[in-house]
Amino acid sequence: MTDPGEALSSWRDTPARQAIVDYVGRAVQEGGAQYVPPSERIAVFDNDGTLWCEKPMPVELGFILQRLAEMAEQDPSLRSRQPWQAARDKDYAWLGGVITKHYHGDDSDVKVLLGGIVQAFAGMSVDSYAELAGSFLLTTPHPTLGRLLRECTYLPMVELLHYLEAHGFTTFIASGGDRDFMRPVTEDIYGIPAERIIGSSTGLRYQDDDAGGSLVYQAEMDVFDDGPLKPVRIWSRTGRRPVVACGNSNGDIPMLRYAGHPKCPGLRLLVLHDDEDREFSYTAGAEKSLEQARAQDWTVVSIKNDWSTVFAEPLMG
Repeated sequence: MTDPGEALSSWRDTPARQAIVDYVGRAVQEGGAQYVPPSERIAVFDNDGTLWCEKPMPVELGFILQRLAEMAEQDPSLRSRQPWQAARDKDYAWLGGVITKHYHGDDSDVKVLLGGIVQAFAGMSVDSYAELAGSFLLTTPHPTLGRLLRECTYLPMVELLHYLEAHGFTTFIASGGDRDFMRPVTEDIYGIPAERIIGSSTGLRYQDDDAGGSLVYQAEMDVFDDGPLKPVRIWSRTGRRPVVACGNSNGDIPMLRYAGHPKCPGLRLLVLHDDEDREFSYTAGAEKSLEQARAQDWTVVSIKNDWSTVFAEPLMG
């Protein structure tokens, strides 16, 4: 078995870390009252704000903004329409507000943003999209943290993923972010292969050609994987009820509530962004989840208090 002292070395010795170690210890103890068979050791994680940094806006939005800004340059009629206007003007306040409003139950701007997103990549093949997304994450710096976007993953959470895998858990990402944006890098940075990424998706169609055909995006959403749809999508992909769930926002509440059942008690983790020196400090869009955590005794993970290190050393000079 993996020594938690080595596997979770970026976690301080706090009640949050102890809750994780204790839960895993009980789950793998054969014959114990809370033993979880390996086939049922399903762990699901949100991505934005849970596994990697989501400020000043989700990483994926930066990728989308590039494409929307290009479209606005080519077509002047788009420059006064959202979300192209915000992309061209680099109006991060509007874009960041879209997500916050969504977590407060107002999806009016989300629909506007999604309408632009599906048009941005309509007709592009999944292979071309993956190549562009991978290149973006490999080369684009975070605007304030002094590291590449792909280096903005939380080291303690990567350690947690590896710790769970070492104890027979199968980890999945269940994110409101785009599934195909995450897939090019998740195995490299998290150790989670593409087939275990559950996320939002755009409609696809098969397009035949002499090379065996390809899959291309349509100008319509398939599913926005957030809120009550997260448990639905998790079950559809895994056929299991997860026993470990980790998120950071109101949109993760249904996923967190869905974790565990009487025969397999759940571990519910909620990441709290309270470290303005090493990352960011905010609770907007997480107010309800924090209330639920207090009421239902979920484990709140404080970035400031529970993590000795937030990010791994950057590769950038």
